Amino acid sequence: METARELGATVRHSPEGGRPPGKYVVKYPGTTLLFVLIFDAGERLHSIELWRFVNEDEDVAVSLHALGGLDLFRTPKKKLRREIERRGHSINYNDAGFDGVDDLGIILANATSQPIPADPRTGFPLYFDYLLVAEKIAP
Repeated sequence: METARELGATVRHSPEGGRPPGKYVVKYPGTTLLFVLIFDAGERLHSIELWRFVNEDEDVAVSLHALGGLDLFRTPKKKLRREIERRGHSINYNDAGFDGVDDLGIILANATSQPIPADPRTGFPLYFDYLLVAEKIAP
């Protein structure tokens, strides 16, 4: 949280004011990308939620070192899934639309109502708009 503030971000605790446990919403000026730091009762960070930027022309890239710099919010979902599996990671698909990559501790999904580019044939989102990074992904 201190690092985020040093980089110019605003940090809000939910519920308002106070210390962990809870969620801290982090927003950087000049971008609509936001993330949420989630702390447990022991004041330990146990997961981070990232929500995709709203404006397509924003100069924002979200990648994981373990995936060789693939942009998680700009690489089309089908291609991203193929690349993840090609790199030796298994994806757990479920009916709710949350793709878990257990060995990386991430879940990719479409979990927001904000408009993002859609496939003209199917109407489904072309990209993921939500990333959860957690120490453990449970089925």
